[in-house]
Amino acid sequence: EIRPRDWSSDVCSSDLALVLAIMVAVGLFLTIQAMQALRRTGLSFLTTTEWQPDSGKFGIAAVLFGTVLIAVVAVAIALPISLGTALFITEIAPKWMRSTLVALVDLMAAVPSVVYGLWGLFLLQGNIVGLSRWINTYLGWLPFFKVTGADPGSPLSSASVYTASTFIAGVVVAMMVMPIQCVVMREVFSQVPAGEREGAYALGSTRWGMIRVVSIPFGRGGIIGGTMLGLGRALGETIAVMLIISPRFDINFHVLEAGGNSVSSLIALRYSEASGFGLSALMAAGLALFALTIVVNFTASWFVNRSRSGASSEA
Repeated sequence: EIRPRDWSSDVCSSDLALVLAIMVAVGLFLTIQAMQALRRTGLSFLTTTEWQPDSGKFGIAAVLFGTVLIAVVAVAIALPISLGTALFITEIAPKWMRSTLVALVDLMAAVPSVVYGLWGLFLLQGNIVGLSRWINTYLGWLPFFKVTGADPGSPLSSASVYTASTFIAGVVVAMMVMPIQCVVMREVFSQVPAGEREGAYALGSTRWGMIRVVSIPFGRGGIIGGTMLGLGRALGETIAVMLIISPRFDINFHVLEAGGNSVSSLIALRYSEASGFGLSALMAAGLALFALTIVVNFTASWFVNRSRSGASSEA
């Protein structure tokens, strides 16, 4: 029996090969450009907090930690919002409202990052200081929420210690990664077999009970994958973080405190003035960020592929 050739699989394979070839080319380019700096620093490049390429003392320990901290804050804020939005669209919202909500979420993903950065700088930052002060007042006993130089008991204490912080940058980045997470989760939740939903209702389950025992377990892989895709997006955010945060080169655990940094904002700030060895050092920082985002995104793809999306119900 002669079967027709599956052209769709050939197209997918060629697209995958092209994407992998581009990624390998980018990695090779960054590696070649960064070799001059990496030869001088070696493994200390990952442990040094200073950034003075001209004097030979430079590393990404501080900016890499700041990058991860901003991304973690962003994902911690975006995850419950995106999960709740995805569940509301697929399980609760009436049909006439779903298309509007989907369009609004998609429009959020289309907004340029510089617009989010300007929104965070001129609108959000001045209005979120009160929340930062409240968190410091009642949760300041936790190391992450402690602010050096702030007096939680005085409402007249300077607000400048709370501005340009990792927390504010994380809130802005959360608004940018939330649509990505929501889209992945929504697609997985929309594929929950109707038989499993109806079976839960037939057993006397409420709508929330059905969501808890059917939809969320079905979409667990999509939830994890969407969260990690958002994490990968947050790790590489540049303009919004650069506009908001005040650069500093030390490992700062206090998310509410002014000052922080990220690898991408470091590259954006120093690229125009760098030349020769300094440019090689920035390429080394970019290589580290590239490797980190690749690991996160491949892990996210693995979780999404292992989810139960597309499974059929026995009911």
